[in-house]
Amino acid sequence: MPVKIRLQRHGKKGKPFYWIVAADARSKRDGKYLEKLGTYNPNFNPAQIELDIDGTVKWLQNGAQPTDTAKSILSYRGAMLKNHLVGGVRKGALTEEQAEAKFQAWVDDKTSKVDAKKSDLEKAKDAEVTRIFEAEKATNEARIAAAAPVVEEVIEEAAPIVEEAAPEVVAEEAPAVEAAAEEAPAVEVAPATEEATPEAPATEEK
Repeated sequence: MPVKIRLQRHGKKGKPFYWIVAADARSKRDGKYLEKLGTYNPNFNPAQIELDIDGTVKWLQNGAQPTDTAKSILSYRGAMLKNHLVGGVRKGALTEEQAEAKFQAWVDDKTSKVDAKKSDLEKAKDAEVTRIFEAEKATNEARIAAAAPVVEEVIEEAAPIVEEAAPEVVAEEAPAVEAAAEEAPAVEVAPATEEATPEAPATEEK
């Protein structure tokens, strides 16, 4: 029975998520499988890959053929390298300890490269956020600078109108004050009169 190591699609529309499976080559892509070997999530950068390397190598040693996409993923995780090293051990070209040491050295180097890539992506993301912030700040400052002359011009145009309107208001109020003064009744003050103080009649002494 020919066996293929391939991807089986899962996840939502627009956000695919894949299982890495060993399946009969005659079965449908998303049909029955013989063994689930791992997962592949391309919705992250770098992509998240979980893989049973020993189980995958066992299938490869038994003649399973990976598809092109699956082969790229297996190479990325070191399964293809380990399969090669296991073949060298079976032929007697190297010992299991040597094969394991070489594989571990490759894993450490790969991990450092992945970590460096993540760090570079984080720095690039921070730099992009800073660039967007600076661009928005420059745009706002340009808008304020462009609006300042217009505001000053409006104020200068409005100043003479206010100055002309002020005397007119005073002039309009003056007649009203005079008219109010004319309409108010005059208050007459009676002149002070001198009244003769009656003298007490003289009394005769008897």
